Amino acid sequence: MILVTGGTGLVGTHLLYELAQNNDRIRAIMRPSSDITVVRKVFGYYSEKAEADELFNKIDWITADINDIPALTKAFDGIEFVYHCAALVSFDPSDEKRLRKINIEGTANIVNLCITKKIQKLCYVSSVAAIGSGPSNTEIDENAKWNPEEDHNDYAISKYGAEIEVWRGTQEGVDTVIVNPGIIIGPGFWNNGSGQIFSRIDKGLKYHFPKVTGFVGVEDVVMAMTLLMRSEIKNEKFILVSENLSFEYVFKSTAEYMDKPKPSRQLKKWMITLGWIFQKIGSWFGAKRQITRDSIRNLYNRTYYNSSSISEAVNLEFTPMAAILKETSHIYLKETERQK
Repeated sequence: MILVTGGTGLVGTHLLYELAQNNDRIRAIMRPSSDITVVRKVFGYYSEKAEADELFNKIDWITADINDIPALTKAFDGIEFVYHCAALVSFDPSDEKRLRKINIEGTANIVNLCITKKIQKLCYVSSVAAIGSGPSNTEIDENAKWNPEEDHNDYAISKYGAEIEVWRGTQEGVDTVIVNPGIIIGPGFWNNGSGQIFSRIDKGLKYHFPKVTGFVGVEDVVMAMTLLMRSEIKNEKFILVSENLSFEYVFKSTAEYMDKPKPSRQLKKWMITLGWIFQKIGSWFGAKRQITRDSIRNLYNRTYYNSSSISEAVNLEFTPMAAILKETSHIYLKETERQK
């Protein structure tokens, strides 16, 4: 039986759909506050109602938190394979403790149970944020070394710390694969993460910025994960990036596919700095911070990733990002039209 953590997130929902299609026996963890109807909604993007219902009903849902050891232990009963997708994604400095608690301690709990329950194989979804850096304007691959002296944000530190816990598990006999996706694009979660690209362009996004980084479609991420888990490959990590693109290109392409005005103005550093000052003042009164010194600097970085290792390992051919942006835009427009 397969256990999926983070089953109500972007990767988790698409992974559950793939596993259900393959008639795998699946158990998925949901937190008490989770809304599993989003999973059924995503299934409906790719199947007619009757088939989507049938696939959704194959999932054995269990309420547990990755830091609730008794509930998590129960979730592991009868499990042979684990996909660990659950994580907190935040760049707010006030979330440092939560990031460590969920991403590092939570992953340690998963690893410990994998060891205790003698799980056959674990797949951990990390991030390119946990990959080390390389020389300027060169492509980064899996051999890049993490430099603790560099100025990493709390999210990156938490994902790197989680990877250390996963590697610890390999020393205890747990066969493992780690995937490090770039920015994952896919439908269903329009109010958080990369899904906000589509909702904000729909509302009229005016600004873009020159940051270059790796992007990948969610279906390619899921395909890589399942191929690795079904292979003999173990105790390796793989960067998952379809293309290295600028946010300017992504924003303008998405606007074109959605038939919306393209963002025409580039954000200036002084604009972002001013926003950071106002948000910092607001944080004194409990408001959430989305802009940090680190994020201001990163908006102008250009980072290039090399994902040839995964293509060679499992013969994976990445979907062009233009096709992914177009398909996701189409799903967004279709969904919002139904809601009117």
